[in-house]
Amino acid sequence: MSDGVFDAEVAARYDADHGGTDPAMVAQTVDALANLADGGGALEFAIGTGRIALPLAAKGVPVSGIELSAAMVAEMRKKPGGADIPVVIGDMCEVRSEGTFSLVFWVFNTIDNLTTQDAQVACFQNAAAHLDPGGRFVIETQLPPLQRLPFGETRLPFAHEPDHWGVDEFDVTTQSYSSHHLWIKDGQAQHLSVPFRYAWPSEMDLMARIAGMTLEHRWADWDRSLFTKDSTKHVSVWRKL
Repeated sequence: MSDGVFDAEVAARYDADHGGTDPAMVAQTVDALANLADGGGALEFAIGTGRIALPLAAKGVPVSGIELSAAMVAEMRKKPGGADIPVVIGDMCEVRSEGTFSLVFWVFNTIDNLTTQDAQVACFQNAAAHLDPGGRFVIETQLPPLQRLPFGETRLPFAHEPDHWGVDEFDVTTQSYSSHHLWIKDGQAQHLSVPFRYAWPSEMDLMARIAGMTLEHRWADWDRSLFTKDSTKHVSVWRKL
């Protein structure tokens, strides 16, 4: 994933555009992560604008981050407490943050930003390398919405607002997809296409095993509700052996 996708313009509107700032949802996420950190420090992969890292740090959990986009980190630095969180700028598949942690976490579908299986496996391995023995790696991500696609179709609309249209385009042979966005701003159209790769929960369990971790929990959401065949997302927790 190129840093250029999350440039200064995207970073400035990221929180508003991605709907991840609902206070109740953030509080539920932070409570679950603080519990999983179990008194230790936490490292967030793709820390972004600090949507989760800042309230988690305010709860007393020492938080560090890794982030590819300097523009996203610049937005975090503008927020109260944002200047206090150590962040390494670089590829979360390979760069290292100083020390080890009781928790490494990755939220809001960010694993899909890694567009190859090799990159996703490398990120699991990098997460494990940052963990203390017995530490936890947590991922929150959507389930691929393929059941909503009629057989043979490849495109699925996900946004149809007056000033924003969005369509996902899937290739089931490679597990890749692209999100195509069209915004209307001041009478002008702006287009953005972002590449992704989806992975099934069972595939992630194998990635975790390769990295020396084993599944501890899989929930349907941060409320720790039961993960079922009807779930549209999952929060998965693996422990380092």
